[in-house]
Amino acid sequence: MKKTTMNTMNRHGLLNPSMKLITGSEMLLRCLIRQGAECIFGYPGGSVLNFYDAMVGNPDFKHILTRHEQGAVHAADGYARSTGKVGVVIATSGPGATNLVTGIATAYMDSVPLVILTGNVSTSVLGTDAFQEADITSITMPITKHNYLVRDANDLPVIIHEAFHLANTGRKGPVLIDIPKDVSNQKIQDTRSPSGTIRLRGYQADPKLETEKIDSLIRAIAEAEKPVIIAGGGVIYSNASNELLEFVNKTNIPVATTLLGLGGFPSAHGLWLGMPGHHGVYAANMAIQNADLVISIGSRFDDRVTMKLDGFAPQAKLIAHIDIDPAEIGKNVKTDIACIGDIKAVLGYANKNALPSRSGRWITEIQENKTRFPLQYKDSESELKPQFVIEMIHETTKGEAIITTDVGQHQMWAAQYYKFNHPRSLITSGGFGTMGFGLPSAIGAQVGNPDRLVISVNGDGGMQMCAQEMAICAIHNIPVKIVVINNQVLGMVKQQQEISYQQRYSHIDLAGSPDFVKLAEAYGIHGFRAHTKAEAFRFWNEALEISGPVLVEFVVPKDENVYPMVLGGTTLDQMIMGGPDDGGPIFFNQK
Repeated sequence: MKKTTMNTMNRHGLLNPSMKLITGSEMLLRCLIRQGAECIFGYPGGSVLNFYDAMVGNPDFKHILTRHEQGAVHAADGYARSTGKVGVVIATSGPGATNLVTGIATAYMDSVPLVILTGNVSTSVLGTDAFQEADITSITMPITKHNYLVRDANDLPVIIHEAFHLANTGRKGPVLIDIPKDVSNQKIQDTRSPSGTIRLRGYQADPKLETEKIDSLIRAIAEAEKPVIIAGGGVIYSNASNELLEFVNKTNIPVATTLLGLGGFPSAHGLWLGMPGHHGVYAANMAIQNADLVISIGSRFDDRVTMKLDGFAPQAKLIAHIDIDPAEIGKNVKTDIACIGDIKAVLGYANKNALPSRSGRWITEIQENKTRFPLQYKDSESELKPQFVIEMIHETTKGEAIITTDVGQHQMWAAQYYKFNHPRSLITSGGFGTMGFGLPSAIGAQVGNPDRLVISVNGDGGMQMCAQEMAICAIHNIPVKIVVINNQVLGMVKQQQEISYQQRYSHIDLAGSPDFVKLAEAYGIHGFRAHTKAEAFRFWNEALEISGPVLVEFVVPKDENVYPMVLGGTTLDQMIMGGPDDGGPIFFNQK
């Protein structure tokens, strides 16, 4: 990287004696504060001790010490997703840095703005396999939007300014800054961070709108009789939910929201179809399969949405794609109308001239599908069903909570049965499917939204991957309500082995898990356990009345599966519907 000298020399090439000398670490902290970093999550170690020393006595710098680096990066992720701001995480070199990799990949797959700060060994021993050395910039190159290796502390103001800009503009994503120990201790003169617009060669954060393409889309909508919108996480990341609502109301097009798009369009709206794809609802999947115009807005045609590509939207005469990242256009699905740009800007322009589609009969058909094939499960008075638990949580919160999830069956039940009223209300690992994400991401979301109710929904498998972060909830009185859906099995793996591997179950038994209530109490957190509906109501309402963190374990049957389901290698209209007996018919090409 080209070195930048920040006016530290006078005209004779000497340090200006009138300016105060500070360390690179002090400069780093000042730059973070100037960038508006409200809270940094991290874990110290030898190569970052200069950073941590600079924090001493600094009242403007808030840092939360997690119990594992993975917890720190997931917390920063949850903070970023729930606030729209850049999350910041700090870790030391070697194993500290590599422990961040899973969380960095999680953020990269879901386009989450993070700035990751790692320490490294001194520049004099870089490349010598020194103690706790890792080439973290090379390791993370495939899973970061950009990264830096800092060799001169004078470059820090520019690098920090660029990193925040890169992370939170265009298609958002994680940016890593690796700082050797001697650089963090280098004496430099205190200078102001750069401000104003950043122009980076080759980087175009907001592509110029091609209005003729948007006009083509508007004309196609006016001719369409069976249009459908697939709205993804990009709608939320670009703060375009209001524009999408206006667009739908003007064009009269039904909307399916992907897992990451949930909350980006109001679930109470009459044209909301639900979630499409692998565990999508019947109405959404059939709408896609029978549409004559498919419009993807901020969704990348992920394989969990499209399923078998040869057979995706076979009736579509046109497929349109609105996305800020040109690399996504045509990557998975052939695109006929490409509208590249910030979704808020694209829809803002489209709404000026939007025309209604010819969708009257189509909407009637879709409403009939919603009525005929709703989400359903076999309720029980003797057992506590996981779907019932999610419905109860929704009813008691009126859809106003921030829900974070781990990954597995509970994640899909939360997506299906909790109805989200607002964007940034569902925090979940979509593209990477990272177990252990649920609890630490809830901590970050609660830190970023201290006045909101934050609920972390976890399975008994994922809960054990970052359970140690309950200590942070207790120490800082972070009032997250922790839900554990305990079926004593790796449920999603079991479901796949049951259906696709002829019930050959292999290494999925979690019966030896800890007593989650006692574990919570060991960390100083209230804990409850419910086996029945009555206990579920009682303990959940008690948890909501407690001002601090609480864990509620709901013991559910291990044989409950997530339906509907589309198997890998099949098309969206080949759905296992489940139903009252968790079996039910398989529908082929139903219309």
